[in-house]
Amino acid sequence: MALSSRRMAAAPFLVLVLLLVATELGTTPVAEARHCLSQSHRFKGLCMSSTNCANVCQTENFPGGECKAEGATRKCFCKKIC
Repeated sequence: MALSSRRMAAAPFLVLVLLLVATELGTTPVAEARHCLSQSHRFKGLCMSSTNCANVCQTENFPGGECKAEGATRKCFCKKIC
């Protein structure tokens, strides 16, 4: 009789685990946009502000830009969705 009550107690737990597994399998991964980077041709000096970099990149027909470390210096890289 004790064995039967253990099986009855384990049944809801098993159903919950199966439900969680089925939910995870049914989700589709969301694709994230890939960004292409190109070093700015018009930005002069050391890049300390990504906002300033983004403004310069907009003059180069890019939607945005960011400062990135390139060796020992920080340079402005313009970015767009590939």
